Amino acid sequence: MSADDAIVRVRGLVNRFGAQVVHDGLDLDVRQGEIIGVVGGSGSGKSVLMRSIIALRTPNAGTIEVLGVDARADNATSRLHIERNTGVLFQDGALFSSLSVGENVEVPLKEHHPGLADGLRRELALLKVKLSGLPADAIDKLPSQLSGGMRKRAGLARALALDPPLLFLDEPTAGLDPIGAAAFDNLILTLRQALGLTVFIITHDLDTLYAICDRVAVIADRKVVATGKIGDIERLDHPWVQEYFNGPRGRAAREAGQRAAVEP
Repeated sequence: MSADDAIVRVRGLVNRFGAQVVHDGLDLDVRQGEIIGVVGGSGSGKSVLMRSIIALRTPNAGTIEVLGVDARADNATSRLHIERNTGVLFQDGALFSSLSVGENVEVPLKEHHPGLADGLRRELALLKVKLSGLPADAIDKLPSQLSGGMRKRAGLARALALDPPLLFLDEPTAGLDPIGAAAFDNLILTLRQALGLTVFIITHDLDTLYAICDRVAVIADRKVVATGKIGDIERLDHPWVQEYFNGPRGRAAREAGQRAAVEP
């Protein structure tokens, strides 16, 4: 994959909140078919970057192109194109608490395909529920009846409702035990292969970075200071990178990744 395969191009991004500058000249490409992990310290603006890309926030300056359209364009056509072709899993699923899992998954279908018959919409929701790794009977449960891991999968099912080519995941394994986190990582790999997805993951989970990410983008000093394969990133001469990737937790994740790579 090369920069010519980019389906997201961010150039010169500036985001400010009052006097606080979160991004100042940030550049990033997301290449078609890849899983890219976005990392950075607390307050570095990882989620702000995601919200800018999917047109939930208007940045102060810069350009953003998503799937061939201008994400900053102030017109309904561009925003609708991005909404229909991107799926987003927010932290903890961000499900509507008063709706069942199935009803949550049906929300984007009702919004973008209002002419679908009720029965067909229900069948599509059930398909996405199963695709996300939930049992079929989860479709009628409320979010409060689900474990944290199941809520994330329900949120993933909703993110996949419109069959988007581009998927955004915000801290998808946060709060999960190691077994549950590894299972979610494997699910994302399977979905990428089966559906041809491009996946943008905001994460602090080093195991996820080593297990499934093709490239890693590091946000520091208000911009992306490096992108590349994780083996190249961990050698970067930057204080935050060295502390994050080469501390005890980073070394353990790297060794686990190396063991997984040689196992049959």
